[in-house]
Amino acid sequence: MIASTIFDEIVEFIARKSPEDVIAFQPSEQSSQRYEMLVHKEKSEGLTDNEKKELENFEVLEHLMRRAKAKAHLILAA
Repeated sequence: MIASTIFDEIVEFIARKSPEDVIAFQPSEQSSQRYEMLVHKEKSEGLTDNEKKELENFEVLEHLMRRAKAKAHLILAA
């Protein structure tokens, strides 16, 4: 699948730049609070279309960073 391949390429690119920095990365407090607010609002009252897109973007980026961190651990272990 092409999307998976490009996703893997981006993960590899990020992880190799500085594996230690990738592993240490944490989103800002502001971003974390926004994400938590969107999740809560989704469960309690629903989201606007723009908020749904924003939440989807957060989730895609979180997945990407989890994979990049896993790859960075493998790079450092090699």
